[in-house]
Amino acid sequence: MRLLLAEDEKELSNALTVIFKHNNYSVDAVYNGLDALQYLETENYDAVILDVMMPKMDGITVLRKLRERGNNVPVLILTAKSEIDDRVLGLDCGADDYLTKPFAAKELLARIRSITRRQTETAQSVLGFGNITLDRRTFELKAPGGSVRLANKEYQMLEMLMMNPGALISTERFMEKIWGYNSEAEINVVWVYLSYLRKRLAAIGANVQIKATRNQGYSLEEAG
Repeated sequence: MRLLLAEDEKELSNALTVIFKHNNYSVDAVYNGLDALQYLETENYDAVILDVMMPKMDGITVLRKLRERGNNVPVLILTAKSEIDDRVLGLDCGADDYLTKPFAAKELLARIRSITRRQTETAQSVLGFGNITLDRRTFELKAPGGSVRLANKEYQMLEMLMMNPGALISTERFMEKIWGYNSEAEINVVWVYLSYLRKRLAAIGANVQIKATRNQGYSLEEAG
């Protein structure tokens, strides 16, 4: 699951990013409202955490513009303001929830699970292609030869491939979607995880393969 975190306090942003990644979320972090809006215009996220008081554009303005453009991504407003009027304003502008600083990490994670639950429940819970299935709730990959629970990054890569069978996904796209714009990971980490996935597929007797197209990317294809 992919989150956008818009928080201008960099120490807090860094701490939250660590917490989210530890809980198997992919995170893009931005530090002002204008960047948040630009990311939301070009990328797809499962949820957004918006600080209200940010430079260039405040969180409420970002939220208003987001909803005006028909983007219904779940939004959690995160702010130091605790007055009732501020909470009401955020919710009236289209926020799904509101959390006041300081807060406990467990509560933040619970609220994110809550606002994303409606999307998870309506999304197809099991993906299928060829003779394999991928359970999006348990991370379990199945084929006639057995089953395996995928690690977080393996799961996210295979999910991308299974949601776009036959379509080419570039190495850079994998990096942006799964490791995030601000990741310090080297690009060869993509090749490493694709190698893991190929071994997983072979081990359970899958009739699909991850095909490499030189200088273009990778696609999931049924084995000929």
